[in-house]
Amino acid sequence: MRILIAEDETIIRLDLRDLLERSGHEVVAEARDGEEAVALAREHEPELAIMDVKMPKLDGIEAAKLILGERPIPIVMLTAYGQEELVSRAVEAGVFGYLVKPFREQDLVPAIATARARHEELVAVREEAESLAEALSARKAIERAKGLLMEREGLTEAAAFSRLRKASQISGRPLKVIAEALIATLGPE
Repeated sequence: MRILIAEDETIIRLDLRDLLERSGHEVVAEARDGEEAVALAREHEPELAIMDVKMPKLDGIEAAKLILGERPIPIVMLTAYGQEELVSRAVEAGVFGYLVKPFREQDLVPAIATARARHEELVAVREEAESLAEALSARKAIERAKGLLMEREGLTEAAAFSRLRKASQISGRPLKVIAEALIATLGPE
């Protein structure tokens, strides 16, 4: 996995790199502050980021918000603080994992796997929601077009649908496109 590390303490950053590389991951970039993390995330497009909460210039949570706003990726936050306020801010930002320093390899690797799995679940749910919204939109257009044909042409519901389907087959266009065109032509102005 291609990973961005954002940690202002050099020793911890080097330790993280070593642990990640020994676990088979590729560290594509290392940032010393939040602003650099955002820039490096744009440049290197990592698959996951591990970020310290407390960093100069821009804290890790604000940097995570900016990164996630541009390109959703799983993010694991590191901190020496176990404060509830930081955890809730991190969760609100869309962070998928949280580790308290000092951490061990046994803690880091599962946190990465969990963050990645939760991120993939979120992506799948978003795709499903978009698909369902598209299907609902198509269904509404088709129902509206059928209603207009029934009203204007005196057709039954089955005959109106049959006419829409035939127009779709002849034109090679999706039923929704035909329905929307019919609505635009026959619909009230």
